[in-house]
Order: sequence, then C-alpha cells, then structure tokens
Amino acid sequence: MAEIGTVYLVGAGPGDPGLITVKGLDALRRSDVVVYDRLAPAALLDNARDDAELISAAKASGTVALTQTEINELLVERALLGQNVCRLKGGDPFVFGRGGEEAVVLADAGVPFVVVPGITSAIGAASYAGIPVTHRGVASSVTVVTGSEFEKSSKSGANWYAIANTNGTIVILMGASRMGEIASELVTRGRSPNEPAAAVHRGTSPTQQTVVGTLSDIDSKVKLAGLGAPIAMIVGDVVNLRDTVRWFDNRPLFGKRVLVTRARSQASRLTSALMELGADVVECPAIKSVAVKHTGALDVSLRELGSHEWVAFASPNGVNQVFKRLNALGMDARAFHGCSIAAVGPATVNALEQQGIVADLTPDTYTAEGLVDKFRSAGLTPKSALVFKSDIGRETLPTGLRQLGAEVAEVAAYRTVLAEDSAYVAIRAFEEGIDVVTFTSSSTVKNLRRLLGGNVTAINKCVVACMGPVTASTAQSFGVRVNIIPEEQSILGLVSAIENHFRDS
Repeated sequence: MAEIGTVYLVGAGPGDPGLITVKGLDALRRSDVVVYDRLAPAALLDNARDDAELISAAKASGTVALTQTEINELLVERALLGQNVCRLKGGDPFVFGRGGEEAVVLADAGVPFVVVPGITSAIGAASYAGIPVTHRGVASSVTVVTGSEFEKSSKSGANWYAIANTNGTIVILMGASRMGEIASELVTRGRSPNEPAAAVHRGTSPTQQTVVGTLSDIDSKVKLAGLGAPIAMIVGDVVNLRDTVRWFDNRPLFGKRVLVTRARSQASRLTSALMELGADVVECPAIKSVAVKHTGALDVSLRELGSHEWVAFASPNGVNQVFKRLNALGMDARAFHGCSIAAVGPATVNALEQQGIVADLTPDTYTAEGLVDKFRSAGLTPKSALVFKSDIGRETLPTGLRQLGAEVAEVAAYRTVLAEDSAYVAIRAFEEGIDVVTFTSSSTVKNLRRLLGGNVTAINKCVVACMGPVTASTAQSFGVRVNIIPEEQSILGLVSAIENHFRDS
C-alpha cells in the first residue's frame, strides 16, 4: 500500500494574496494536489508546483463545482493514494469555512492532517477598510456571526437577542442578500437605528469597496452602490474611526487597473511598486527573453573577455543570459577580471551586483544615449569595448562608443520574442477594463500591438505611460497617444510619474 499523504487545511486569507502565512505558503508549494475555494486568492495558485493538480471546489449562488460531501471524499481519496493535499480556503478554515467538518472526516478516515490558520475576513476586511474591530474606550469585544444562520430555529442558530446586546462590535459574514433583514433584527433586539454600520465588499483586494451608513440605511446604500457578495458587515461605533484610520483604499492609485507589459522575469519590481500605491495590476508580458539559438559567437566573446578594456550591458536580461552561459562553460565572475564594466541603468546594476560585480560607470540618464554621454563627460576614451545586447537591440550604444574612438564588438546575449501565450490575457484585460498601460521598451509596444491584432484603439482609451522618449516615439509611430514620460527613466521614475499624473488630475 502507498504511504498515506497529509492534508493541509490552509487559510489563504480574505483576498490579498500577501496575507497567507509562511506555513500556509510552504504547504501550498509542496503539495501534489491543491483543492481551492472560490474566495481563495487566485494569484496564490501561481505558487503551486508545476506538476501539481489544481482542483476547483468553488461554490457560489446557483453554482457548485463540488458539494461538501464530494470535497470530503476527494480529500480522503487523494491522501489514501499517498498524495499530499493542500485544501486552500478563503479566510480561516475554522471560521465559517467548514474546515472543522473536513477535519472530522479526515480524522475518522485515519488521514493525517495539519490545520494552518488564516486571517478571517471578519478581521481582515475591517482592517483594510480602516475599521479596528476593537478599540479602547469604544469596543472591548467583537462578535462574529454568519448571516446564513439568520432566523434558524435550531440550537445551532444564532441568538440575535444576545448578539444585539453585547455592546461591542458585530461582524456579519455571508449576509449580503439579507442585510436589510439583519439590520432590522438588530434594531428590534435593542440596537439603535442610528448605530454606525459599514459594508466592505471584496475586502483586502484591489477592488475593495466600502459603504458606510447606519443600521437604518446601510442596506439601501449598499444596493445603491450595486454591491453584492462577498460582503463583511460591521456594526458598532468603531465604524466612526474609518475617516481617521483609513489607509488602504485612499492610496493614490487605488481603483486604477494597470497593465504591465514587461517580460514576466522583469515585471516583479514594477508590479510591486504599483501595488504599493494601491493599483490593481494585470501582468501581460508582451515580450519574453530567451537564449540565443546559436551560442558560438557568445561563447567566443566570453572566453575572450580579457581582451576588452570595457564591457557594456544594456539590460538586466543581458546580464542574466551572459551568466547563464558563463555557468554552462564552467566560468564565473572572475572572467571579467581586468575589464571595466558599464551598465545602462539601476536594474542592470542590480543584476550585476547579484553576480558579485560592481559597475564602474552608469549614466545620469538611464538610456544608451545617456551612457555614451557619461563616457564623454567623464573624459573616457575607451580603446576597445564589448557590448552585450538583444538580437534586436538598438545601435545607439555601439555607434556612440565607436564615435569615441573605441573598437567595438557587438554580441547578442539573448533574443527578444513575442509572448504569444499572452494574447488571451491582453484581449480579456481590455474587455474587463484597463486604466493605465505601461511600456518599458519599444519591444513591449510593438508586441502588445501584435497581441491585439494590430489595433491600438483599446490602448488609446487608457492613460499610456512610457519608460522613456525612445519607447514613447515607437508608441507614437504606431498611433498610440502617450500621456506620461518620466524624467527619470527607471522603474521608480515611471511609477512616480504615474502617481503624479493621478494626483494632479
């Protein structure tokens, strides 16, 4: 018989994928099978193993992928086959997540399991709305109840009289469709109709919406805003603290949907910086960098590095691909001994530093033109230079170095190709609505246009931000209207320019 696997009942948190615990993420990454709920953050599935089986157990009104009985049977069946299973649940497994039921079934079947608590939306959604559920002098207790228990006559049903008379904060989950009835019941049982109340839709996510009112009008306000499930309803004087404590949905890019077209391997810094400002980021890599088909010329250049006075890198991709090839040849950073290193921008500098190399020369303006100007202003006249670039890289840097008197060798360290598998992502993103499109290179412009079938109409309905004037010129040549070109041509410069655009608008 196969060794019995372990089932991990993991709380994924209420929406923000960053709220999963370290232990929960570790279980997700190691599991053979992932059984996930509708409210578990979809982005977390990217952390599953490439060979892991992903099974949806989504439940929504009128739609059920798997019944609870089927889920229970699935967990037991896969564990008995010797597979480790991550049961990824929104919020916390034991707070209205039916994790207790699953644990009982597993225990009865003799299947080992581990419970990994998560942040319940009862706390997370309130926190992200700027509402502390307890606060000294305002509320010293919090009661969490499910709206699905409303008016149940069984012993398991909620005691609404007791709930209304706690004098503390009340949080109602899964009560979106009965919010008016629940509010009326609380008033009937003793709460004031003027008691502050808030409804937080999709709490902790970039699409979070919060409506504030009182028990007498919160239902009508929610309906007017067109909000549906999931909603966390918060009742109590702590709601009044929102204006002061609000921190999440008042950030400068909150509610803005931004398309990042950078290659996936390079997108993380841009994505993270935009998300820190509240943006809802859609990654749609229009390009991807791949190794050159024939490495002969690259290999020769790497073996003869010492014959060049300067080695110049035009991008982080060049650095990464050069070191991959160095490793394949049994070489390392010592091959650059005796060479001076020039790098076009901070991302390239960082990539070099990760390999143990400190750049000797970087420009004030992060372009190839800027690097040539830096050589000139520093009074440097290189005798020889090796430039690592893309197979479609511009000639600006090699030409500029030749004009300074250098004998220049150009070598393609990588190829830039169309990310064809992003076509569906691009089309769907614009259909669902995009506010800002970012372009970090001319290649991203050309390839997004290709992914959209050559039509830039959808792009021109958005604010378009280009990393620098060269990228902007390419965009404009294709009929794209450019709104933002940062003074500092870097990721942080681009993000800052986008932030300023919306602050000033």
